[in-house]
Amino acid sequence: MRIIPLDSVKGNEILAKDIVNNNNTTLIPSGTIMKKEYVTRLKELNIEFIYVEDELGEGIDLVDSLEMQIKDQCLENMKDILLKYSYNNETELQEIKAVADDIIESILSNPEVIFNLSSIRSKSESIYSHSLNVCALSVLVAIKLKLKQEIIRNIAIGCLLHDIGFTYITIDYQDLILDNCRQKEIIEIKKHVIYGYSAVENMDWLSPIAKDIILNHHERNDGSGYPFRLTDKRIKIWSKIVAVCDEFDSRVYGNLTKKMKVHEAIDYIVSQAGVKFNLDVVDAFVASVAAYPTGALVMTNEGEIGIVLRQNPKCPTRPVIRIIQDINGDKPEIWTEKDLTKELTLFITDTILD
Repeated sequence: MRIIPLDSVKGNEILAKDIVNNNNTTLIPSGTIMKKEYVTRLKELNIEFIYVEDELGEGIDLVDSLEMQIKDQCLENMKDILLKYSYNNETELQEIKAVADDIIESILSNPEVIFNLSSIRSKSESIYSHSLNVCALSVLVAIKLKLKQEIIRNIAIGCLLHDIGFTYITIDYQDLILDNCRQKEIIEIKKHVIYGYSAVENMDWLSPIAKDIILNHHERNDGSGYPFRLTDKRIKIWSKIVAVCDEFDSRVYGNLTKKMKVHEAIDYIVSQAGVKFNLDVVDAFVASVAAYPTGALVMTNEGEIGIVLRQNPKCPTRPVIRIIQDINGDKPEIWTEKDLTKELTLFITDTILD
């Protein structure tokens, strides 16, 4: 199974996963043979990518990716809890602790897991999926930094609620790019951390760690962040962790920023290590996330095109790939697998669309 953009649909592809709408109603069930005429209608519904079963994706199991597991396991619960809270039911919000525990349990059950972005995010689920991703990645980083279990749990809870302030934003921010916004829009968007903290400040069940994350996850070591322009020593380690993970997921999925490829977003984070972001946190982050997601098409330095089959947990930048096009532009007669931890002169130069 692999993900392809709708623009690459030529017809006759076998759908590997149900296509659902914003209400979680199945539009096209898995197993359906795609037709070219479906593309226009799906684009009208803001669907940009689909999962397909084909020769190139043979042997690739995206279902095992941590992102997809957590999305399937927790997304509906997240939506229900936050929607109930939007009707001023604080008691319901406490159920978020169970979602945090589920995510931590999923990660601890596989100590070698690395975060592999291999899912599709629709506009309607953006804030929920973003919070789940930030939570899972922050937990991975916190574990690598050897933080205490209770601190990790409170980090997870804080991550799930870190953008709760967007509930109170008075403008439609879904399609905005912060760098292109008018000053009035920028000020309102940046208020989400104040709105969020004000909403939870008097909730006794929520830890100071979680509240600090909600308020300070946009602070940066060099004082360029908000709302208080705090510098390094005044920012807590948990907010430093969430700052990195939030920035990464936002850049990959285009939340208020221009979309980047996964490896480009990682390169950006690394470029700001010791400047905007804490060095130790960035090191733990880089060791926690796959630079080239499973199922991605990649170009090698030798001019071949491959597809990422699986990850090497101890070396997230050097996965196992299958060569699908040789240096002459021909399809190999026999599929060849190359483990980049063993092929030391071979490396990936870029990811490419279908």
